[in-house]
Amino acid sequence: MRILCLGDVVGQPGRFALQSELKNIIRDEKIDFVIANGENVAGGAGLTSRLSRQCLEAGCDVLTLGDHAWDQKEIEEYLKITHQVIRPANFPDDTPGKGWCIKETKSGVKVGVISLLGRVFIRYYVDCPFRKLKSIISEIKKQTSIIIVDLHAEATSEKIAFGHFADGEVSAVLGTHTHVQTADEAVLPKGTAYITDLGMTGPHDSVIGQEKQNIIDRFVMTMPVRFYVAKKDIRLSGVIVDVDEKSGKARKIERFQKKAPDLPEGENNGHE
Repeated sequence: MRILCLGDVVGQPGRFALQSELKNIIRDEKIDFVIANGENVAGGAGLTSRLSRQCLEAGCDVLTLGDHAWDQKEIEEYLKITHQVIRPANFPDDTPGKGWCIKETKSGVKVGVISLLGRVFIRYYVDCPFRKLKSIISEIKKQTSIIIVDLHAEATSEKIAFGHFADGEVSAVLGTHTHVQTADEAVLPKGTAYITDLGMTGPHDSVIGQEKQNIIDRFVMTMPVRFYVAKKDIRLSGVIVDVDEKSGKARKIERFQKKAPDLPEGENNGHE
């Protein structure tokens, strides 16, 4: 089966990219399942129930979160009832929502998805993602051998170490968070697909999704500035992973990037 995994969807431009392009990509690339990181969907910081539904209706099967999981207060109640949006599993067990899910494709194949948060240079104190993974995969493997992990982390060393740690235990370890697509995609020796970062689904004429000048001013002047989601050069970024349905082993991983149209006139403020 073919699984499309998309990097952080940023603001209105990222949502527009999903709405305008995703169903065509699913058809053209013969995609069976779509996972996207949704933690920057709401104006670049967090997710709401309404915007989550937009992404799911556009063709995503599961949305993962990260360190911006709680930026929009209303998401707490929504996570208690949704089965398609998951927050990092290594948050405390009694936080709202779940850290993993199992969803069936249209052909009836079950796919397990796990969201985890790294600990290096991350603002939350969370449980060890390495140990947490071990506690989860045995449960998922009771139902399916296909397991995709979104490791939302800052440090490349942590992501790479985690990939090798999980090799042979899961179908794919896919890094998110930095918004810059890396060129190290590979199927590791024991059959796990890996990439350090999927990149960003959003405006690439930017500084990781935000308007350039405000970010430059922040670096130059060291003064607080307000960030706004940029508008131009919208692209979808991620990977396509080919997975053997029986063994759950990855056969192939390909970097993916597709340009989306510009936002329509009247909808191009990019700030929502």
